[in-house]
Amino acid sequence: MWGPAKAAPSMAEILFIKTSSLGDVVHHMPAITDARRHLPDARLAWVVEEDYAPLARLHPGVDEVIPVATRRWRKSLLTPATWREIGRFRATLRARSFAAAIDTQGLLRTALIAGAVRGIRHGYDRASIREPLACQFYDVRHRVEWRAHAIPRNRTLCGLALGYEAKHPLDYGLDRAAIAGTATVRPYAVLIHATAKPGKLWADAHWVAVARGVGDRGFDVVLPWGAAAEHVRSEAIAVAAGIDQGHGQGHDQGDGRGHGRGHGRGHGQVPDRRPLDAVAALIAGASFVIGVDTGLVHIAAALGVPLVAIFVDSEPGLTGPMGGGPIAVVGGKRASPDPAEVLQALDRVIRRA
Repeated sequence: MWGPAKAAPSMAEILFIKTSSLGDVVHHMPAITDARRHLPDARLAWVVEEDYAPLARLHPGVDEVIPVATRRWRKSLLTPATWREIGRFRATLRARSFAAAIDTQGLLRTALIAGAVRGIRHGYDRASIREPLACQFYDVRHRVEWRAHAIPRNRTLCGLALGYEAKHPLDYGLDRAAIAGTATVRPYAVLIHATAKPGKLWADAHWVAVARGVGDRGFDVVLPWGAAAEHVRSEAIAVAAGIDQGHGQGHDQGDGRGHGRGHGRGHGQVPDRRPLDAVAALIAGASFVIGVDTGLVHIAAALGVPLVAIFVDSEPGLTGPMGGGPIAVVGGKRASPDPAEVLQALDRVIRRA
């Protein structure tokens, strides 16, 4: 079955399937905002990878977040405990019938999740999808522009499935001030150097130069991390930049410990590892963010935090950051920018903020 659906009942149960990665999850949030605007009384549920569930819960339009653990399950697929957990997840999905279940991911693994749902399953048609085999699990298949940015693709598919046109201005549904919480004593910048894809990394020496430039502009520097290797890199950048750390300026919502060295004008922190909602709060409170092409940069864009996005091995056209705050994109595929370009872009962003 092809084409737009009739409008969903106002009190309907709606299920969205967008599980990963982090940037994709952020890019799905405007579609949630659209659905809540057009169906204010509907109950909206979201299937998302367990690591990203804290972020999905920040959207006020979501009534229920249903975590899935496909990444973890793949590592122990042959164990009885994994299959029991899969069974419980499937039972949760089938406990009720949905007026619409919309797979905006368009992958075979997410289509399999859709296939377990009781209700009308919507997805992309074969000309609009990354993995055409997924189409066989949808009851209704929709044509969506393949070359469009991920955000309008998500919004368009959900509008077609639920019977409305997604034409309102971009809105992620996130309240920056509420997520940031208490203001810090000193203004700070978040520098996001880590990414899962090595080809997207920017040279450590470049980060050192930028960290010094941020400090010279009177801002503290915060270098968050996720994996152990990223922690080591954050520490190394801070040491090489000569950033004076450990002065307790309130950026660390963990135990407040810094690892101070150096004598730069700005202070800095390499905070403890924290869950995604706490990282979002750290980003929300920042004066600006500088980061490579990774999911945390999209959180900054979604929150309207002034942003300089560094592209090294990817093109921003289809998945670049979009948001209400000032954004500068530097670099591109096989076009790594130098620190001077990034700092010049930062100055432009600060003037626009």
